Order: sequence, then structure tokens, then C-alpha cells
Amino acid sequence: MPVDDDQLCQLCERQWVINFGATVEEANAGGQQLFIANLPWPAIRPQGRRGAALRPAAAIKHRQRSTRSRRVEFAPVEYRQLVLFDLPRDLRAAQRLGTLPEPRHDVMEAVLDAAVLDHAQRHGWPPSAIKRARIGMRVLQGIQDTPGAILLASDALLLNQVHLAALNVIEVATAAGLMLDDRQPAIHAWFATNTTGLPTPMRAELREWFDIMLEGSTRTPRRRARSETTIRLHLRWALPALTAWAGDGHQSLREITPDDVRAVLPSAGNPRSTMGAGLRSILSVLKTRKILFVNAIARVRSGGHERRQPLPLDTGIIRGALTSANPARAALAALIAFHALRAGDLLNAHLTDMADGRMRLGERTIPLAEPARVRIVAWLEHRARTWPNSANPHLFINHANATHLGPVGRRWLSLTLGMPARVLREDRILHEIHATGGDVRRICDLFGLTVGGALRYLPAEDPALPANDSSDQNR
Repeated sequence: MPVDDDQLCQLCERQWVINFGATVEEANAGGQQLFIANLPWPAIRPQGRRGAALRPAAAIKHRQRSTRSRRVEFAPVEYRQLVLFDLPRDLRAAQRLGTLPEPRHDVMEAVLDAAVLDHAQRHGWPPSAIKRARIGMRVLQGIQDTPGAILLASDALLLNQVHLAALNVIEVATAAGLMLDDRQPAIHAWFATNTTGLPTPMRAELREWFDIMLEGSTRTPRRRARSETTIRLHLRWALPALTAWAGDGHQSLREITPDDVRAVLPSAGNPRSTMGAGLRSILSVLKTRKILFVNAIARVRSGGHERRQPLPLDTGIIRGALTSANPARAALAALIAFHALRAGDLLNAHLTDMADGRMRLGERTIPLAEPARVRIVAWLEHRARTWPNSANPHLFINHANATHLGPVGRRWLSLTLGMPARVLREDRILHEIHATGGDVRRICDLFGLTVGGALRYLPAEDPALPANDSSDQNR
């Protein structure tokens, strides 16, 4: 029987409702999503009456029950939805309007929600951290240009705008294999900020030095990568000279002569030696790469750093730290005051390094003094009461890293101790120097110092004998 156009439209509309649970008008209410032809595209999510009647909270609970009852397998889609404009997202504005984006891929949402719950259970997260991570994971999926694609860590950092714990989300998604860490280290932004005012050719030369220092080089002459601290120090020391040369009209480091170097170097002291060290690092690397024709500082002497004699610490400060009501402060002070541990040793110490009254530090094993053992036991009891479910393996933790696996920061160490760890360590080594009559070999074996490092603690009057110090008699 022939069918006219009106009947055909009615049949098509009825089939649309059967397939997608909504009429054409309802489906077009929010606009249409366009896809490139001949590429796979995700299944359309029902938006009809059944979907509208199911509240978001109830939908989440329904997905949780279905996820726990059966294992869901998921692989990120391989295609990408291109965008016409790359505009920054403002999650704060969306939060003010109450319209934070929702996930658009049901399977990926269920898998990641189960991953959050599993990760939280294994790492002892509190309920507040679990709630924020689940919401953050949903928002991160909602801002994807391609639903179901692998997540990006740079997008996850946007969650900090609405206080949704981006690091927790990154940790869970990375462990699940659904996160690509495309974050750029902070030192790149620091380098760009500090070299902004220099001429373009000079910045390009410094960028070459920066990349070699940071990544190393396998080309001849080969060079190993340096730490970020070394890079920051060398550039900070050299920046006054570079700025002065730019102010004099120099556009490139190829124009610099030994006379230019001598003109900017301070007359003497640590300012001269530090600036010389920074310039020597930059110019030497560029010369080996044949970017510079001449190393302008090769025959210019800048001197060495002045070695300052370590001074003893007031015993009242040490006594206050050892008798502190804060178990963390007392344990830290005891380990440094009795065994002269470095800050890095304290930050990286694990629970498994403590056994039978001894502490293992790499290849060294230190028998702990009785006062140190007592304070460490008190700290471990406090740690177990405060964070009973923490999976962090480090000896010292705080509220920020108890739900993670990384160490505490150096700033926390100094704030908790009430002083730099280096100051208390130097006091302990000075005390041992006086107690042993200047036995350098014993100091090296006891504290893991080199001979040159141990000689720094010998009194300046007579390197072979310790000087009399009244503070040593009051200990």
C-alpha cells in the first residue's frame, strides 16, 4: 500500500522515540552534536522521560550497585573530537551557576567511580576525601571534548578552581591506566618568567643551556642531567650579569668578551664566586655545543666560595625540641640531635627501615640511642591513632600526605622542628668533634661525611686540635 509523506514522517518519528526514548523536539531541545563522517561515535544517552525521572543521586547509586555486582571492562576511544576554538574553562563560573558538567560516557564513569572507591579503601581515605574525589572525577569527564577518551592531567588541574582535590583524581586515574600526565614541570614556567626581559637571541641561547642541564645529553660531549636546584641556582647567580649585558645593548652571548665579564663581576667575596659559577656553567655548556665561538670566562678567575665555620646551637632550643609535646617534633629532634641525620634522610625514611632498635639508611645501619627510640615509639603510637588506615610507607606523615604515598615536604620539616634541620645537625657534629679531640676519621665513619666535609668542622685556630668551648661543658 503506498505511503504518503505525512505517514512516513509519523513512522520515522515513532521509530525515533522507540530507539532513543525521546521525540525529535525533545532531542533537539539542547541543540545537536555534530560528528565527522565515517568515524565511530558513542551511543546516544537516553534523555527521555525515564532518564528525567531518575534523579542524579539515584542514578549514581544504581550505577554503583551494577558496578559492584559485575566487573566492567573499558578501553578509551581512539578517535578525537576536534574543537574550533581552544578556550579556557572557568569552573568557578559553572559552580556559581550550579551547572558543573556531568559525564557523557556511562561505562567510563562507572569504571572510574569504582576505581575511586577501591583506591580510597586501600589508602585509608576519609569520607570527605572520597566525596570530593568522586565529584571531581565526574566533573573531569564532563569537560572532555571527546567522551570516553583518555583523561589529561592538565585538565584535572582545573579542579583546583572549585576545590575538588585534583591530585587525588590524578592519582586514581593514573593508577587505573586512564590518565595521560601531560603536565609541564614548574621549572619551565620559572625559567620563562625569569628570562622574559632578555633579548630574543639571548633567550634562545639560554634555552639551549636549560634543556641540556635539565635533560642531559647523549651527544658528544655527553653530559648528565643536573637537578632543578642546581639549574635554579646557576641561572639566579648569572641573571644580574645577563641583565646588565642586555642593558648595555648586547643581543647575544656571542658578543660577550672577557672584558665584559670582568666589568660585571663583583670585586671579591661570595657575590663574585657565585656569579662566576653561574656564568661559567652557561658559557661552558654553550661553548661545548659550538653555539659560542669563545668562552669569555675561561681565563677569568672568580675565586671560590667562602666556607663559614659552623656555630653551636643554644642548648635551650635543643632541650625545648626534645621535650616538646608534639610527638613529631620530639622524634625529629632526637634523630638529628643524637645521630645527625640529614633532612633527606628524615623525609625518605620508611617504616620498614626501623627494626630491632636500629635504623637503616642505605648501606648504613645506625643503632638508635635510647632517647631516640622512646620518642620514635611515641610518634608511631600517635601516627597509628591519628591515621589508622593510612597506607603511606614513610616514617613521618602529616594530614596532607596521609592519603597518598609520597613523603612530607621540607617546609613541613622546618616548621615542625622549629629550625632548619641543617643547624641542629651541625651542632651535633661540632659536639662530636670536641668530644673526640678532632678525630676526622671517626667523624667520617659516624656521620657519613667526606674528609673535606669533616675538615669544615675543625676549629680554625688549630686544625689538628679542638678548641675549648664553654657550651660543650654545659651539655
